[in-house]
Amino acid sequence: MKILGIDPGYDLLGWSVIDDSLKVYDFGVIKTSKSEPEEIRLLAIHKGLISIIERFQPNCLSIEKLFFQKNSKTAITVSKTIGVAMVVAALNNMPVFEYSPTQIKNSITGFGRADKSQVEFMIKRILKIPSSKQPDDAFDALAIALCHALNRKP
Repeated sequence: MKILGIDPGYDLLGWSVIDDSLKVYDFGVIKTSKSEPEEIRLLAIHKGLISIIERFQPNCLSIEKLFFQKNSKTAITVSKTIGVAMVVAALNNMPVFEYSPTQIKNSITGFGRADKSQVEFMIKRILKIPSSKQPDDAFDALAIALCHALNRKP
C-alpha cells in the first residue's frame, strides 16, 4: 500500500510517498508564490497534489492535524490547505488519516515531545535516506507517512 504523507502549509506544503514496506518513492514540497492571490495559491496546491497522485497512485492520505497556533491568520490559511488536500483525496477515493504532532513524534522517536532534529534524524535512519537539502516540510511529510505506515491496522 502506498501512502501520501502531507505536511499542510500555505507557503510550502510538504509531501511524500512511501509504501508500507517503508520504500520511499519521492518527497518534496509544493511551493506557492506570496505574490499570487489566495485562490491561485490554493489552486497550485490542488494541481500539485493531483500531479503527485497521478504519478505515484497512492492508496491513502496521511495528514497532520492542525494544532492551535498563536497566529490565527496562519491557522486559517493552513486549514484551507488541509481542506484542499482532503478534497483531492476524496476525488481520488483515498481514505484520509489524521495524526497529531505528538502522535507523529511518538511513532517516529518514541517521545511525543521530540524536536525537529530528532525526528529528522530518525526519519533518515528508518527510511535510509542520505543527507538531503529538502526543506523541513518535506521531512515532516515523510514523518507523517511513516507514522501511518507504523500505526495502520492491516
